[in-house]
Amino acid sequence: MSGVMAGSFAVVRVLEALDVGGAVDKINLIPQDFFAELCEQIIQHLNHKIPGVNTAELCQRIQTSGIEIGVGDLAKIANIVSFLFSTAARNSLSTEELVTTLGNAVSSLPKHALQVIRHVWNEQGKSISVSEDAGNMATVGQFVDIKWKLGVAMSSDTCRSLKYPYVTVTLTVADPSGQLTDKTFEMTIPQFKNFFRQFKEVAAVLETV
Repeated sequence: MSGVMAGSFAVVRVLEALDVGGAVDKINLIPQDFFAELCEQIIQHLNHKIPGVNTAELCQRIQTSGIEIGVGDLAKIANIVSFLFSTAARNSLSTEELVTTLGNAVSSLPKHALQVIRHVWNEQGKSISVSEDAGNMATVGQFVDIKWKLGVAMSSDTCRSLKYPYVTVTLTVADPSGQLTDKTFEMTIPQFKNFFRQFKEVAAVLETV
């Protein structure tokens, strides 16, 4: 089997494994400019220029434009396109080889999506470098950002007037697939002080490295 045929076969297997047919209807809903932005973010993530793909933020803007699509569906599409691009890069497929394989494997893929994939792959596909140990990537998330705010609890089911302060912390994490997710939790002031103290201890240890 030639390299091109093997690469095309690998792309088809990826599409089958990820059940791309179930996502085609959702891809049809996404306007071309938003789909292009999604593909651009995926390419940047594969090139390690950004920590992950912010599907939640993109989904919110798509919904604001009047399109009904869930963040879970958009994340699934992002995973499909990411696997598609990384597999094509690993097999050194040209733009025409990739587009032809897609057209044959997914007959109902919308024309605007194929046009975007053709353009993005033609412009940036060669820049993707897939390491040999890509299959052994870490299975833990990557820390991206942290935000916090101070609040005051005014009441609860068991007490009419609490008025105790608390801290809300939001961690932005890129999971192993590259999806950005926010993890939000609340802490009492003593808990937050302990949290902060442990960060200071970590920083102190890092200073000695």
